Amino acid sequence: MEENLNVTYLILGGHMEVEKYRHIYFIMFLIVYLLIICSNCTIVYLIWKHQNLHEPMYIFIAALLLNSVLFTTNIYPKLLIDFLSEKQIISYDACLVQFALFYSLGFAEFLLLAAMAYDRYVSICKPLQYPTIMRKRTISIFLALAWLLPACQVASIAKMCANEKLCSFTLTVIFCKNTIYKLFCVTSRCCSFFGAFILVNAVVFPVIFIIFTYTKILMICYRSSGDFRKKAAQNCLPHLLVLINYFFLFAYDVITVRLEYDFPKIARFIMALQLVLYNPLLNPLVYGLKMKDIYKHLKSLIC
Repeated sequence: MEENLNVTYLILGGHMEVEKYRHIYFIMFLIVYLLIICSNCTIVYLIWKHQNLHEPMYIFIAALLLNSVLFTTNIYPKLLIDFLSEKQIISYDACLVQFALFYSLGFAEFLLLAAMAYDRYVSICKPLQYPTIMRKRTISIFLALAWLLPACQVASIAKMCANEKLCSFTLTVIFCKNTIYKLFCVTSRCCSFFGAFILVNAVVFPVIFIIFTYTKILMICYRSSGDFRKKAAQNCLPHLLVLINYFFLFAYDVITVRLEYDFPKIARFIMALQLVLYNPLLNPLVYGLKMKDIYKHLKSLIC
């Protein structure tokens, strides 16, 4: 914004006619946010409560849903405040925090999906070794790495961004993400290089690993009985659907900034919403309705 504000605040310029539809936006997003919190927390509660769900696969599902709750809580409260505010602004420090949480939790989802894929691979391809491989210690290490590794890496790049000089103070989005690079007077090669490095080891490698594990699973299933194929498909198909959806949304987010193409404002608005809408809403449906054991307890809870 202006120089007398000491370049502390940034304008979030990606909102669509917020003055006209502010109350409609607020009610819609409040309902969606509450729905995300309730649906995800319900499945986490069921997994925590029932002893027969204290297995590696369900623990990873609970971690994934908890990650979705944290991910949306980083975005939705600020969005709700902005809808009722005369000006949609955010301090640069708060923007960096939101940026860091957005990507650290987003990357954590890929690593959690990779851990789930490995669990399914060991369960189907090495069933006799499963109890010795997937011990509590192994699960704890996977969960710690999934959250701490991207958090440390993204915190480092956020620290680099904090030292960059700004020449623009208007973001073309509704929350802080990698478009903050466009605010810098000079594009930092160090930030770009380190960002690409994080993207490779937090997204590309996990996706390649997931594809490899599911390829091995499909090869085993192809040579097995019909019942085994059906059970494997029931466990693995939801994971693949979540991965494909999330990967393409994240790929769009990265590519649009790298291409520096001026997308229409409505397109940026819709795609930004999809990043924080689809997976948090789909995850409890996929893992609550498609997983038989969870669905049984969910049905019991509702009835």
